Amino acid sequence: MANQIGWIGLGRMGEAMVKRLLKAGFGAKVWNRTRSKAEPLAEYGAEIVNHKTDLASCEVVFTMVSTTDDLKEVLFGEGGLVTGAEKPKVVVDSSSISQEGSAEIREQLEAMGVAYLCAPVSGNAKVAKAGKLLIVCSGPQALYDKAQPFLQAMGRKAMWVGEGELARIWKIAHNTMFGVIIQNLCEITVLAEKAGIPRHVFLESINDSVLGSMYTRYKTPMLSNLTFDQVTFTPKLLLKDMDLGMGAAKAHGVAMPAAAATRESVARMVGRGYEDIDFAVLLVEMAKDAGLELKPANVKISDGLES
Repeated sequence: MANQIGWIGLGRMGEAMVKRLLKAGFGAKVWNRTRSKAEPLAEYGAEIVNHKTDLASCEVVFTMVSTTDDLKEVLFGEGGLVTGAEKPKVVVDSSSISQEGSAEIREQLEAMGVAYLCAPVSGNAKVAKAGKLLIVCSGPQALYDKAQPFLQAMGRKAMWVGEGELARIWKIAHNTMFGVIIQNLCEITVLAEKAGIPRHVFLESINDSVLGSMYTRYKTPMLSNLTFDQVTFTPKLLLKDMDLGMGAAKAHGVAMPAAAATRESVARMVGRGYEDIDFAVLLVEMAKDAGLELKPANVKISDGLES
């Protein structure tokens, strides 16, 4: 694959991933719906384009958008990436979308002679910035092998899980667990604090126990200091992913009682108007249910992502 890639979608994740590619020496042409969000990348060597079709000359184009409909729009909608005479050879998508939507997109792209690789990731923008993403791919294995230089530049590990849309099922399962863990972590943290254990002390103990993970550790500063304005992922996006998880469970005949309860808890947060705030604000809701008023710990805590 060529040394210059195209990129569509520069939210928190997309921006961090493009920076990793640029720092690794790759060239990048980038497009974002809101151009002002793309412009800071020019300082890192990215070329900002005005139209999605301007990326069609790139051999490979990455996409990182919010929903299945968003992906269909940037590819096939008016002025979409593949609507012109020239088309890229490969589209690599890292969005969190449904298996069914992904299969429809694959069928349309392959009918045009454009290869398609699913490449969803594990990690938020801070994880991406630190180069610690896990990238899980599905589609033709030969295509995955060719994409290795880009994948290695963006993360700590890449994996191929099979043909077709299997990486979508992986991502849906991953983000469903993501929700269940934050639900339970908030519940037990409120329990510990109400019983008398300082919140940051309890979270540190969990991180150093057999239950700790990169996830629990990087959420600890936010949960301790209540810095929910430092958004990594919103309640609305988490609800979308929990709904994808419940939809997949229904389709495959799998009972998921813990995920079902978590989905309702997240829906309650969304219904209460939490929007441009981190989903970990769930801790505040759990505390209210317990009659506990939280205060910031105001302690300096590592998120475990430093180089």
